[in-house]
Amino acid sequence: MQAQAALVLNPRAQVLVIGAGINGIATFRDLALQGVDVVIVDRGDFVSGASAASSHMIHGGVRYLENGEFRLVKESVEERNSLIKIAPHYVKPLQTTIPIFSTFSGVMSAPLRFLTHKQGAKHVERGALLIKIGMMLYDSFSRDGGSVPRHEFVGRKKALSVMPKLNPGLKYTATYYDAAMHDPERLALDVLRDGLDAGPHARAANYIEAVGSDENGVRLRNVITGEEFSFASEVVVNTSGPWTDLTNGALGQASTFMGGTKGSHIVVDNPELLAATGGREIFFEHSDGRIVLIYPLKGRVLIGTTDLEHDMSQPARCTEPEIDYFFDLVSHVFPTITVDRSDIVFRFAGVRPLPRHDDEQPGFVSRDYRIESRPLGNRPGTLLSLVGGKWTTFRALAENLSGQILTILGAERTVSTEGLAIGGGRGFPATDAAHQVWVTAHGDEVGTTRAAQLLARYGTRAADVIDFLSLEPDAPLVNNTGYSRREIEYLATTESVVRLIDVLLRRTSIAFVGAATADLVDELADIVAPVLGWSAERRAQEVELAEHLLHDLHGIEFATRSVAASA
Repeated sequence: MQAQAALVLNPRAQVLVIGAGINGIATFRDLALQGVDVVIVDRGDFVSGASAASSHMIHGGVRYLENGEFRLVKESVEERNSLIKIAPHYVKPLQTTIPIFSTFSGVMSAPLRFLTHKQGAKHVERGALLIKIGMMLYDSFSRDGGSVPRHEFVGRKKALSVMPKLNPGLKYTATYYDAAMHDPERLALDVLRDGLDAGPHARAANYIEAVGSDENGVRLRNVITGEEFSFASEVVVNTSGPWTDLTNGALGQASTFMGGTKGSHIVVDNPELLAATGGREIFFEHSDGRIVLIYPLKGRVLIGTTDLEHDMSQPARCTEPEIDYFFDLVSHVFPTITVDRSDIVFRFAGVRPLPRHDDEQPGFVSRDYRIESRPLGNRPGTLLSLVGGKWTTFRALAENLSGQILTILGAERTVSTEGLAIGGGRGFPATDAAHQVWVTAHGDEVGTTRAAQLLARYGTRAADVIDFLSLEPDAPLVNNTGYSRREIEYLATTESVVRLIDVLLRRTSIAFVGAATADLVDELADIVAPVLGWSAERRAQEVELAEHLLHDLHGIEFATRSVAASA
């Protein structure tokens, strides 16, 4: 709780950022690199809101072409290509295949969708000709990137020879490249660390909620202790995503900017489906016109996503009808593969930070962003509200937003984030030979196999982890040998862990892959408790809360604890 206490001791900064999703964190990093006195807070953990419910992709947004959002597609493709270079430890090229079941379908209805952003009375499938045009346009935006190959169209026979489990009723497949983001929360934490490493002028605190405003500044409340205090700043930046209007309301600045839609996903452990993907993302149009995906990830398969209207006063949950929808889309593409509820190891739902869209169909709502500015009202200063934004464009968005903030402050940009490596992406080995050199050089204390595992998990920041592991004896976790006791201690010591759930969901991918058992939760609590100074009562509360959240939000069932764990 040191970060929270530090804000009380020094309750002022030039800029206060409210909302530590990826866009808020990236803005914090950008400002910190310019030397701006900046603080970021979030009512939950870092990157625990909308940014934690992504499809784990960095993509150029080929389907945004249909919306006429050419600027966004160009920026997205450029940022995708850049992230492959500046965050190579977490962002990697992803081969993506679209199964196509008709040739000319959709050509006549496409102009209607393009001009009105509305679907016709009857859904018309996008055919090969329309998709081919889209692929050619998409390639044109990638011309200068060179990070990924151009698309490829093949016929039924060749497609089925490569992926024999695909629906034999298809006529073509189109294959192109986007990028996988296999650990979005860890990427966001790397961005945050870059900001904090800029110096003491940059501070961050999770579990701090903005609850009001007075003549002294924004009223902040420590979610854990209930303590409230005022925090003064010249600029308040609201980057709370789909909660932007609720945050503005709490500050006495009512707004109706947002109209987010809910998107759900499930993660399944189904070896047959995993093998059928051939390591590719399958990205396609379902029978209702919704663009959906089947995506191999961490030895599991991610299936998503829905696009449903959502009331932000209610929690977002992946519902049983949505799960039925996911099973239906799998059977559409892989008709001989059976997926059922027993395969689900994790489910999640989030709300996209989309602008208010009234009667416009959710699938056609702009994924671009804008920045709303207004006076703070009860005291001098400016309130900036971010409306929209997506994972792929976080760096460019932050550069734009921080540029406006610098103008308000009368300051100049001194550091560009374009091409600037992120966290463990600095010095990340780009070739097999370089990888072997790094692993060998850092394997003296932990062994080359473990060094390679940590390099994949943390990028070149693994060197710091290895140094920490080497200070005292270490051992694998009893209930998950992929992690060690000292590694968990490192995360609890250095990465602003406040609650046990932070470790299970965001500092590791333990819950995501279905490895969160009751015995493991107990083991993690035993390791984290002494690091964070928890009492026996607090430890028990954290275990209970973690299991409740994993069950309620992510559908994880906990079996009875073993005798050893209960003793």
